[in-house]
Parts: sequence; structure tokens; C-alpha cells
Amino acid sequence: MKAKEIRNLFIEFFESKKHQYIPSSPIVVKNDPTLMFTNAGMNQFKDYFLGNEDPKFLRVANSQKCLRVSGKHNDLEEVGVDTYHHTMFEMLGNWSFGDYFKKEAIEWAWELLTEVYDLPKDRLYVSVFGGDAGDNLEKDTEAFQIWNGIVPESRIIFGSKKDNFWEMGDTGPCGPCSEIHVDLRSEEERQKVNGFDLVNNDHPQVIEIWNLVFMQFNRISDGSLKELPAKHVDTGMGFERLVRAIQNKSSNYDTDVFSPFIQAVATKSGMEYGKDEKTDIAMRVIVDHIRAISFTIADGQLPSNNKAGYVIRRILRRAVRYGYTFLGFQKPFLYELLPLLAETFGDIFPEVAAQQDFIAKVIMEEENSFLRTLDNGLKKLDQIKDEMAASGQKVIEGKIAFELYDTFGFPLDLTSLIARENGLSVDEKGFASEMEKQKTRSRAAAEQETGDWVMVGEDEGVEFIGYDYLESQSRIVKYRQIKDKKGDRFQLVLDRTPFYAESGGQVGDQGWLQSEAETIKVLDTKKENDLIVHFVDRLPSKEDAVFSSKVDGEKRKLSMNNHTATHLLHAALKQVLGEHVQQKGSLVNEDILRFDFSHFAKLTEEEISQVESIVNTKIRENIALNEQRNVPIAEAKNQGATALFGEKYGDFVRVITFDKNFSVELCGGTHVSSTGVIGLFKIVSEGSISAGVRRIEAITANAAESYVNDQFQLVKEIQELLKNPRDVKKSIEALIQELNELRKELESLHTQKAGALKEELIRGIQQVNGTNLIIAQVSMPSADALKKLAFELKNEVENVIAVLAAEIEGKPQVAVLVSENLVSEKSLNAGVLVRELAKEIDGGGGGQPFFATAGGKNLSGLPSVLVKAKSLLGQKD
Repeated sequence: MKAKEIRNLFIEFFESKKHQYIPSSPIVVKNDPTLMFTNAGMNQFKDYFLGNEDPKFLRVANSQKCLRVSGKHNDLEEVGVDTYHHTMFEMLGNWSFGDYFKKEAIEWAWELLTEVYDLPKDRLYVSVFGGDAGDNLEKDTEAFQIWNGIVPESRIIFGSKKDNFWEMGDTGPCGPCSEIHVDLRSEEERQKVNGFDLVNNDHPQVIEIWNLVFMQFNRISDGSLKELPAKHVDTGMGFERLVRAIQNKSSNYDTDVFSPFIQAVATKSGMEYGKDEKTDIAMRVIVDHIRAISFTIADGQLPSNNKAGYVIRRILRRAVRYGYTFLGFQKPFLYELLPLLAETFGDIFPEVAAQQDFIAKVIMEEENSFLRTLDNGLKKLDQIKDEMAASGQKVIEGKIAFELYDTFGFPLDLTSLIARENGLSVDEKGFASEMEKQKTRSRAAAEQETGDWVMVGEDEGVEFIGYDYLESQSRIVKYRQIKDKKGDRFQLVLDRTPFYAESGGQVGDQGWLQSEAETIKVLDTKKENDLIVHFVDRLPSKEDAVFSSKVDGEKRKLSMNNHTATHLLHAALKQVLGEHVQQKGSLVNEDILRFDFSHFAKLTEEEISQVESIVNTKIRENIALNEQRNVPIAEAKNQGATALFGEKYGDFVRVITFDKNFSVELCGGTHVSSTGVIGLFKIVSEGSISAGVRRIEAITANAAESYVNDQFQLVKEIQELLKNPRDVKKSIEALIQELNELRKELESLHTQKAGALKEELIRGIQQVNGTNLIIAQVSMPSADALKKLAFELKNEVENVIAVLAAEIEGKPQVAVLVSENLVSEKSLNAGVLVRELAKEIDGGGGGQPFFATAGGKNLSGLPSVLVKAKSLLGQKD
């Protein structure tokens, strides 16, 4: 049975049990501060469990894209090394929201596995929750009795809280779970050891395939448990593991989910899979990681240096490094797997096929960049080895190994491997210490304590009226306290609110809650899943009072100007550059609009001018807003509405149109009533933010008018400085030409002076043990000039060691040059020497064995540099 058929059978089975199939949500999570990536199938249904939203269907099933590489579920270092861990994986699941419970979930799971998939019953084991004294929880006898009617008691394991009690996080819905495990060992092995004893013991062939979670409790912040008003079922089955079991393979990577990709990598590398463990691991890493990288980029998360983007960049670099080290890939290769990926997953996850060229180009650019970094890291490692050889050290410091990891992407195992090849070792404890320091810094930056919700009124959902009103009468439904790096604050949920919550790039509203007794400032408004949360710095004295909720109208108006302008900009870019342009991110606030879009070339001045002209023409046309609410998604797409990749749209959407032949988009943000309100649009910058993605920053209305006036005033001031010439441009060009001629004259004088200085230094050479020493303080205009002088001395003097000290722009600078033959013959190292000399000027430096430089803070230490150099090199005064 092929993987596609296995997936389809799962969906068809639960549809036959009256479950609604729900497409996978994006792998990149939005509006949930607790998650960066979707790590379980239940994430998109979180609001149903929390009671923030009523489910549209009581029974659902799906196949969800998941990523587990950070936080509690971090399997990255096992990926590729073992046979069953992955970064990106599919989770098949079925859910009941207050409908059926344990009996149906258990019976249907067994029916599907044994009757539809025909898995051998004698190879399946089940586990149930064995109770926990700390939480005062009894054994799950209900689940046990249901299972005991299906399988012998000898195949049922009572598991610990760790294995058989599932929790969403430190707080929130949770409950006992029942896992189904499969024993994939040979008959011979099964005869020797009972599979019962290997369940949950990390045996690579006795693995969990399905977890049935029974949501019965809510964990509150003091650690105690409360019964949920409704009981839910949340199941998750690893698709890759299921396919392995059905296809009777010893590894997930041997199934047809991965084998076509492994064959493609093997063919490209010229190596055979299954012949060498090191190359096998490299191939498994690559075929796993290309899925995670591609699906995440498809859902809108580009590689970068922070947060979710850094996680993706790290995964990508891990794949490149394995290919570079073990498979001989010296050029980009990952991106070439995109056509196969698009073909394989096009029917279930079409977003990769829809953006195939864009994703491939992003990956290729990232590969190119990292290969350059890798090359620089290897050079850095060579320099470290040379310095250690000169000083007699044998252990690479943990701090240096961590710098290689953090700056150049060198994992510890690669540094250790290269070290061993050169008779060196790495201080792994020191590396671990540096890693822990970084994690501590990251935790401290992100740490937030969140209290439990305190109920004030009836929680019947939140009514958002902010599209039509900026003020309403509201009551507080619930509140909680939060503590983070900004201090102690409170989050309020109102029964009725005009405040727009940050979403779709538009910042959240600010404003006030006013009662007869007081005024509370609303600092921000955000979405937490589908809950609108208002941030305030203090609670009102009367929590059950009726408040007048007032949005800061001026701030909202300016934000609306900028938001509508992004829609006009998006349409104009498509018109000027082509239909390939897709929004990849945006920021809209009262000051500026920022728009990221897919395009692979810098915009010309003419293109920028065209885009500006189109947007301003549409503004002058004063096009009225056509807003449609609760439009069926299919109807909206038929209207030509632009949908963004990586966004999760419901069955009904909001359509924003400014001229049906120009701009039609799905959008939940706030907009002006007509384009003329915007007044003026001005692009202030355009540039690249990553491979294949450009960024435009622009301003509107008063800000644009002020910008144009400031530029005009600047031109007037320049005219006055130039004595009001008829042609300002020609006057500036003449000044530039005159400046260039003066620079050439000055450079010629510097060259003459340097030549005279060089001759003077050569005349002052002292010979010590067969070397020509030049140790002097010199006057140089720049660090480049100092370097040039040193290399000219090397070209004219054999066996030379030169130590040159200079004051450059008010700061001390030292350059050390050693002839290449002295580096090898006498084990001399310019980098080691310059670091020692830099101590005299309170500085540091480094470089190559034959040339190194240092800078510092203590200008008065330059004479001491010369004294120490003479002492170290044996020169007499």
C-alpha cells in the first residue's frame, strides 16, 4: 500500500464516521504567543478546547503539517541519526469536541489499524494512564476496560504520567491518553524478548504510532486540576511511522515517503545509500530537512537571524553541512529537490507546487550564502590550528568552539572531527557552558509569567464592532496578570470591543476604558488565537463596572491610511513587475507602511516611479471602499480576491475591494472609506531583506507631505550654499570633480611620503638571529596605508619581521608582518604576537600567521608596544 493511499484511507475512514475533513493549517503559527510552529494537529483547534470559540463541527479529521525543532519537543539532533525522528512530519488526527469520548475513539482506532490497514493484531500493544499520586489521579480504568474488551490484558501497559498524561503546556486543557505501539522486529527477535517490555523504552523497532488523548481537565497556574465542562477527544498518529508499519520497513526512511528523495540525493552525489553509515545519515538528514525548509517557506516564514527564521536557517545549514562534509556537495544542491517535493505532496499540500520557483530560489541563495560562511569558518579554524601549534596548545577552548557554532554554523561534532584529524581536542564542557549561557539569555528575553483567567462576567464570546465604531459600552468578561520584561501588566477580555487586535501586519489599537470613577489606558490590543486581548497597566477599581471603550481615533485613522495604501501598492507592483509578485509580510502602523514581496531584482528608479504614480492616481480617483463580510471562501476566490500563502482562512471571509479591476484582497484589517482620504503616497526606501524578497517602506498623508516639504527645503538650502546657481546638479558635479582631483594630489603626496618612510625604515633594520627586524612607530593616514607599507617592506626585504605602531584617527593601531618562510621555518605567528602586543594598548586583534593587526583604546601605550616587541624579538636598543 502506497503512502498516498494510506493517507486517503485515513481521511475516508473518518468521513464515514461523520467527521468533517479540515485542511492543514499553516506550519507557521500566528496569533499564539506560546508557539512559533504548529507542533501538533490540535493547535488549530486550541480555541475549542479553551472555550474561546464554538466549534463549527463536533467531529473533524485532518492531516496536519507539524514541525518539532524547539522547546519541549526538540528532536533535531536525533533526526537522520535514528530511523523515526523528523523535523517536519504529518500528523493524522481525529477530534471530538464534546461529542463522542473514549469508547468510540478506541474502537475506531483499532478498527482502522487492524481491519482497514490490516496490521497484525499480535504486534500491537496499548498503554493507558496508570494514575498519579501527585495529582491525586486514579488509574484510567474506563480506558482499560474498553481496551480489555478488544485485546488481552497481557498487551495492555499501565503508563506513567510522563508517558500517558498529555498536557497542552504548563497550563490549559489536559487529560489521560492511551497510546498504540507496534512491534516491527523480526519473529526471531520477538521470540527472545517480549515486546511488552520494550514499549516506551526507545527501542527503534517498537514504536508508538497513535496517541488517543482524552481531554478531561484544565491545569491552572497553581498546578491543580479542574474538570472541564465538556470532554474532548484529540488523537495524533505519525503518518511516517504508520506508513513504515504498513509497508513493513525497518526505518521510516525506507518507505516511499522518503525513498524517492534518498535515491535522488544518492544519484546526485554518486554514492549508494546503505553502504556507509556516515553517508546514510547525511542523506536522511537532507531528505528530512528539505521538507521542513520548503513547507515553512511556503507558509511565509523566510530564513533569518531571529526567532522562527533562525530555526529554519539552522535546519537548512545543518542539511548543507552534512552534504558538504559527507557527500561532497561543494555547490547548492537542496533547491534541486523542489520539483520532486512539489510532485509528491501536490495533492495534499498544494502550497509548495504553487510557489515552487520562489522557494527554490530562496533555498539556493541561502545555500550559496552558507557555503561561503562554511568556507570562511574553515579558514578561521585553520587560523586557530596554526595559532595553537605556535603556542603548543592541544585543546580548542569551549568559547572558540561556540563562536564557530554561533557565527559560522559549525556544529560541535564538525569542529571535534577537524580537531581530531589534527591531533587536537575540544573543551566540550566549556562549549556546553557557553551554549547554556546563550539559552539562559534567550529564556530571560522571552520569559513571561501568565496568571489564570479570573472571571468577572458571563463568557458568551467577544463581539468586535471596530469596523463600524470607535466607541462602545463594554464590560470586562475576564482578566489575568502577566509579568515579562516590560513589568507587571494585565490582559482584559471585553464582551464588546471596538479595539482592533494586531493581525495581518496591522498594529493593535490603543485607547481608553472610561467609567464614572476612572480612566484606564489601553496600551495595546492583540489576538491570542481568536481571543481579543486588551493590555492595561492596572486593573480598574470596579471590575464589574460598565466602561466606555474608546479607540485612539487619530492613530487608527493614520493606520487605516497606511493599510489601504498597502493594498494599492500590492496591486501596483503586480501591474509594473508581473503577476509573480506575492505579499511576504507587512507592517502597518500610524507612522509608516512596510511591504515585503517576492521579486528577484532591485527595482529601478523608473519602476519605483511607475509604482508611485499608479498608487497616487488611484488615490486621486477617490475610489470608494467596497467591503463584503462573511463571503463564502469559494465565492471570494471566484471574484479574483488575492489570498496570502501561510494564512488560515475560514469558510467565510472578508473581501476588501478598491476597483474590482485593480485591488481585490481577503483582509481582516481596517481601511479608509475612500482612497482620496490617503492624500499622498511616497516610497522612502526599497531593498532586499532575503533571497527573493524585497521590501518597500512608504509613508502617506501628513507624513508624506512633510517628507516632500523637507526634501524641497533641503534643495533650497543646497542652492543657497552654492550661491544660487542656475543648474544645481552641474554645480555639484563640478565640486565632486574638483574634490576627486584634490584627493589624487593628496594621495600622490602620501605615496611620496610613504616611499621616503619606507627607505628610512629599511636603513634602520637590525639583524637578529638571521632575521631582519623593523620595529618603529610611524605616521600613517589610515589602516590601509599601514598595511600597504608593511607589505611593501616584505616585498623588498627578505626574512623580515616588521612591527609597526601608529596613531590613526586618534586611536592606537599595531600591524605585525612576518615573511612566509619564517612562519614555517621558525614557527612564528603574527596573530599570536599581535595579541600579546595589543595588551599594551588595552585592545585585541588577530589575523593570519604572516600578517595580523590590532586596535585598542590606550593611545599612550604605543611606546610600550615597541618596547615589548623588541624584548620578545631580541632586538637591542
